[in-house]
Amino acid sequence: MEKLPLFLILFSLAISMAMAMADRNEVDEWFGNLQHAKEKTTRLHFYFHDTTSGKNPSARRVAQAPSTNKSPTLFGLINMMDDPLTEGPEATSKLVGRGQGLYASSGLDELSLLMAWNVIFKSGDYNGSSLTILGRNPTTHPFREMSIVGGTGVFRMARGVVTLKTYFFNSSAGVAVVQVDVVAIHY
Repeated sequence: MEKLPLFLILFSLAISMAMAMADRNEVDEWFGNLQHAKEKTTRLHFYFHDTTSGKNPSARRVAQAPSTNKSPTLFGLINMMDDPLTEGPEATSKLVGRGQGLYASSGLDELSLLMAWNVIFKSGDYNGSSLTILGRNPTTHPFREMSIVGGTGVFRMARGVVTLKTYFFNSSAGVAVVQVDVVAIHY
């Protein structure tokens, strides 16, 4: 492996520090203006596409309990996800972001997931911003609700509610398309 010249290492470090300081200054300025800010409510609608099989799965099993495969609810299964988020339910619909995080099968008697995930926006007015979502997702229920516990960028200090409704599910193909509706309160 070739060694990098000391100058290049120091230059890269100086640039990284300057960028971090600029970001920190922007955040400090934002908090300084917070007392004058008004709350906004943003409503969003999109779909996430969770695929656990095929050539390019968007979710992968990363851990499981010794008894997971014997459990009717897959209790103890943990998946990491990086799901595409689209405007419409079709996989070819316009990409608006990614749903990144984890979900774990947490119900002994009912198929229920504990989900901790970030919605990372990749286009439009919210490009570069994110929402952090945490909650229980009882997947067989027609309507589910989870909490928005924070956010970044446009959604700093966000709170609110996310509702989920399964649009399409095929367990043998390992494909789920879920409608997501967001009501986020932020500054």
